[in-house]
Amino acid sequence: MNQEISYSQWRRENSAFLKGLVGKNIFLLFSGGKDSSLSMDLTLRASEEFGFDFEAHAGAFPVSRYTQEEKGRIQAYWDKRGARIVWHDMKETDEALREAPNPCLLCQKIRKRMLNVILSEWVDDWGNLVLIPSYTLWDIVSYAAEHMLSSTFSISDQSTEDQKMKRFTEIAQRFYPLLKLREGYTVFRPLLKYNGRDVARAVEKEGIPILSIPCEFKEFRPKRVLERYYEKMGLSFDYEAVLDFARGALHIPEASAFASFGKEEYLKDIF
Repeated sequence: MNQEISYSQWRRENSAFLKGLVGKNIFLLFSGGKDSSLSMDLTLRASEEFGFDFEAHAGAFPVSRYTQEEKGRIQAYWDKRGARIVWHDMKETDEALREAPNPCLLCQKIRKRMLNVILSEWVDDWGNLVLIPSYTLWDIVSYAAEHMLSSTFSISDQSTEDQKMKRFTEIAQRFYPLLKLREGYTVFRPLLKYNGRDVARAVEKEGIPILSIPCEFKEFRPKRVLERYYEKMGLSFDYEAVLDFARGALHIPEASAFASFGKEEYLKDIF
């Protein structure tokens, strides 16, 4: 079953939250891929309607994907629509990824480290901050599959059990579209109720340009393999059903359980 993503429907579902964004310091985390590009499109439309401002921040890594030509092509499109993108260049090179046993894990650590540096330099009032990442429904379905396989069937010792608990906390908080954290800042996930296939279709329909250079390390990400499976099998998921399953079978806590995490722990280890 395909679900058409429209601004009008998305707006209705999120209007109460969107009305409260005026005067907020809004950071949309932008990669140039289909997910963050659709988040940008929806957020830009909402900003024009509700009267708030936002900035898109892009960590240009892996470096090989973000040539000047690629960034210029994407930048030109969003410039015409009046959206601002701040490109942040990384000090690391792709060579570090090529030498890593799992380049995707290292890439995530590097990007997360850069995000913390950016926030420390750009944010004065944490209570006024809104972070917008672009996780989709397919992401959290893949997380659920990952957790079931690792916790039920894999052999582990105490050290891997500790890693599993840390990963579980990281996964569990991503099941919620809206989180309020201890310092008062908010995490908003605008695409969490949408299947990846429908996101791709919406981006194509709107003619939004996305990165054309594939990541050479994408095969190291299990969720990419699972996405191809969903695509081949024609699978679509329902957010409420997935959330009910995660609460009942995986025992993820309620969204309020994450409100006690301080920004140092949350943004460094969990987000």
